[in-house]
Formats: sequence, C-alpha cells, structure tokens
Amino acid sequence: MPEYAKNQSAGFTNAIERIAIVGAGGTVGSHIAKALLATGRHTVTALSRQGSGNKLPEGVLVASVDYNDEATIVAALKGQQFLIITMAPTAPRDTHSKLVQAAAKAGIPYVMPNGYAGDIDDIKLGEDTLLGPVAKANRDEIERLGMQWITVCCGFWYDYSLAGGEARFGFDFNKRSLTLYDDGNTKNSTSTLSQVGRAVAKVLSLNELPQDENDKSVTVSTFLNNAVYIKSFVVSQNDMFDSVKRVTGTTDADWTITHEDTKKRYEAGLAQVKVGNMAGFSKLLYARAFYPDAASNLSVKAQNELLGLPEESLDESTKVGIDLVKELQLRVERMAS
Repeated sequence: MPEYAKNQSAGFTNAIERIAIVGAGGTVGSHIAKALLATGRHTVTALSRQGSGNKLPEGVLVASVDYNDEATIVAALKGQQFLIITMAPTAPRDTHSKLVQAAAKAGIPYVMPNGYAGDIDDIKLGEDTLLGPVAKANRDEIERLGMQWITVCCGFWYDYSLAGGEARFGFDFNKRSLTLYDDGNTKNSTSTLSQVGRAVAKVLSLNELPQDENDKSVTVSTFLNNAVYIKSFVVSQNDMFDSVKRVTGTTDADWTITHEDTKKRYEAGLAQVKVGNMAGFSKLLYARAFYPDAASNLSVKAQNELLGLPEESLDESTKVGIDLVKELQLRVERMAS
C-alpha cells in the first residue's frame, strides 16, 4: 500500500526536519551540511568522535559519540529522521555497519549510505572498481534492518578529482604535467562537490510523502530504495585541459603531456591493491571509469531538471579545483603525521 501524508498519525509534519550526518566536516559531508542549513528547513547534527578536531560548518549541532560504544551512537541518533553517512575510505571497515545498526535501534527510518559514486545499476563497473559489492552490502543491511535508503550517483567529484593529483584526472599542478588516458577524449560524468550538496538538500527539502492518491508531485518517498542521479559536466580529460589552460593562462608548451593505455593502467593499479598497496586504488578506479568502450556516463539518467539544479560553469569549477590543490596536499601531510 502506498503511504500518504493524510493517513499518518497526529503530529506528522510531512517534512524531513532533523538530519544527522557522519563526516560533516569532510570532503563531501561539509558541502551537504552547508547546503542543508542554507535551506533553513533542517537542523543538522554532526556525529563526532570525542576529542575530534574536525572543523564543522557554522550552525551544525554536535553529538559526541564513541564508535566502540553503541549506546552513545543510539543516543545521538534518537529523534533524528534521516542519517547521512559520509566517510573517508580510510575509516575502519566496520564503522558503516555500526552506524546503521545504531540507526535502526534509534528508530531512524531513512539512511543515505556512504557511496557517492557511479551508476549503481552498472554492476560490471562496480565490480571492477571494487566499490560495487561493498556499497550493495551496505544498502542490503539497511533494508534488512527495516529502514530505507537513498544513495547518490554523481560520478567523480570534479573539483576534488582535478585537485587530487596524477592518480585521479591525471593532473599534477606542481609539476605542470598531465597523464592522458589513451587519447584523452573519453568523456566521463562528473559532479562538483557543491552540486552534490545542493542535490541532497533539494531531495530532503521535498515533502516526505504525497498528500494523497491525487498528489503526483516528487517527494522524498520517490527516491526511497533508489538512487538520485546528478551531474555537473560530462567531460573528457582534453576538455578539462582546455579549461585548465584558460583558467591558468597557460598553453600546451607549458605542460609535460604523456599518454598511458587505460587498461594497462587499470591492471597496474589492481596489482598494487592486491598486494596491499592502496596507492593503486585511485589509479584503478579512475582508469576503469575512462575505458573508451565502458565509460561512466550518467547523462541519460541525470535528474538535474527534476530537482531544479543549476547549470554550472566549467571554468569556475576548474578554478575551485585548482584552489583545492594545496588544501588536499596539507590533508595528506596531516594524515601522514
């Protein structure tokens, strides 16, 4: 039976007002938290490890938790309507499950699992990048515990990937070098971190349920146990390079350009991961998505118009990415120390 707002118990507001976020100070979590707060419709509570020095967006409430003490997580999640999980790949592997189990005990109905990536329906891509089976297991656990999920299919984060070094989009801004996958002309779906934040805020600002059987508007329930598909740009490395040159005022002559066979690069990255060298993970992940015959392109499924997402400027987003280079390098140095 479809659920309608008119059938809910007294006190039902038909809005997602209370949202908890894990990783609210992180790469994508901070953008989601800021976008949610900007709507004026939500209170946002960050789950934070006791003693964490993470800087959180202004206006975010803080609930301290101990990931080894489930009771603290359950207490932090009590009364929340939606849990958003954003975690770094370096987080302990069992953290996601701990959070989801605590959410179920706290009575949270909806979870956005950690998995801001490519098309969840592209099983082969998921298997090849090693991300698919993990993300599927996370979604299955949410359902098994009686909750529902919404995941975000956004492709690579454009600004973050541009700034993240040679292993991602091939750019090393310090050396002014670029590694092109094959001829550099394969196009890939990308989304800026800001667009991801806006998309999540748009979805969670919708009515939770249709008012009645005659209400055909888009609601949060439209996306339950499904994905939100978005994009900012569908671009090749050569498209990115043209934008980089415009933004930096450089020419081909200022850059060292090399080419690498995409499939060989993927295999090299996979071989590194298999012997425990996770430095190969970004290499295999990005190379696989740029396979000429099986690239990651979300254009057909993108719901930008449905959600009222803005058109963005490639060059402005490229500038944001270049400005992010130093911040990401400092982050790596902090983690190493």
